[in-house]
Amino acid sequence: MLVMTTCPTQESATQLANALVEENIAACIQISSPVTSVYRWEGNICQEQEFSLQIKCLSKNYQTLEAKIQELHPYQVPEIITLAITGGLPAYLDWIRET
Repeated sequence: MLVMTTCPTQESATQLANALVEENIAACIQISSPVTSVYRWEGNICQEQEFSLQIKCLSKNYQTLEAKIQELHPYQVPEIITLAITGGLPAYLDWIRET
């Protein structure tokens, strides 16, 4: 599965990614260049730069992954969105399963 989240800094994104991979919760995580997020929070429209993380993991690890993100994430309500992987290079998908 693909899980997406954002972090406010490169450092917090890297720390989160390293923890998830080191604990074998995720197989691979890509951290993007800064993106601009526009959202409403507590009645105000906010615009912030964030770093987007694309996390590849097995669906059986999702509950552990979600708990770890909530534990380590600096946001009170972090973005955590999942997408099912319905296809891909078989060798890459095998690698995710074996990691």
